[in-house]
Amino acid sequence: MNLKQKISIRFFNDQEVRAVWDEQHAKWWFSVLDIVGVLNEEPDYTKVRNYWKYLKAKLKKENNQLVSATTQLKLVAADGKKYTTDMLDSDGVTALAKHFPNNKAIKFLDWFFYSDTSIDGQSKKKAYTLFESNLINEFEVGTTKGLQQIHAYLFGGLYDFAGQIREKNISKGGYQFVYAQHLKNTLQKIDAMPQTTLNEIVLKYTEMNKAHPFMEGNGRSTRIWLDMMLKKELKKCVDCSKIKKEKYMNAMIISTVDYTVVLQLITNALTTKINDQAMYMKGIDYSYYYEENN
Repeated sequence: MNLKQKISIRFFNDQEVRAVWDEQHAKWWFSVLDIVGVLNEEPDYTKVRNYWKYLKAKLKKENNQLVSATTQLKLVAADGKKYTTDMLDSDGVTALAKHFPNNKAIKFLDWFFYSDTSIDGQSKKKAYTLFESNLINEFEVGTTKGLQQIHAYLFGGLYDFAGQIREKNISKGGYQFVYAQHLKNTLQKIDAMPQTTLNEIVLKYTEMNKAHPFMEGNGRSTRIWLDMMLKKELKKCVDCSKIKKEKYMNAMIISTVDYTVVLQLITNALTTKINDQAMYMKGIDYSYYYEENN
């Protein structure tokens, strides 16, 4: 198997489920330890590893084919080092879930299969290919047109308004985004904003968030838009794994009156790994995770 893989992170009840793309067989492999941790609602790595060791021995004794269906790949652990870990494909994950209490398994499997077939799941796959195809390099950077190009690519075929500026008013959590009749003028002002320093880029980003130019998909599109500005102007991008979901969402709410909280979060999460595939995909994974249930 080609070990220069695409690594994807999904989130079930705020716990990571890591997956690796197998180009040769065109399928995802999922971390068994992550799934066992989720199904046991157990965040402690040692306890999860010990339980899987026990379960694997039990399945071997029963001549269960599940153990032989696992493959082993190296994944980065919390300490930053790579360790060989057992992986299962989607059929194996389904079989594994059946060895856990019925209510937990059903809830997990509903999420597991829905996450890849939902609009977000399909859009997320398209976001991955933006990097692989280099199409992202064709888009304008820091303009409304560039943001429309991103949105149209992510949601084309999924929403009939993909890439189109909204003509209706929208609000969220009691906050009223820019009225539709004022959007054109607002977006022109945002286009004219400078983007040469981190301060200017984050301010421009938060102003675009207040505009919320699309009916849906604003957050996912504007975070890619933000990274494009950071890469072009500063040769940096955001490592979203360093920004907790709750902190990010709260900072974005506060940014409607004070953008400096977002600025601080981004400052502390910047990295120079702008051409790193794993960093880009992790950014997409976390970006979509931020939007879950929001």
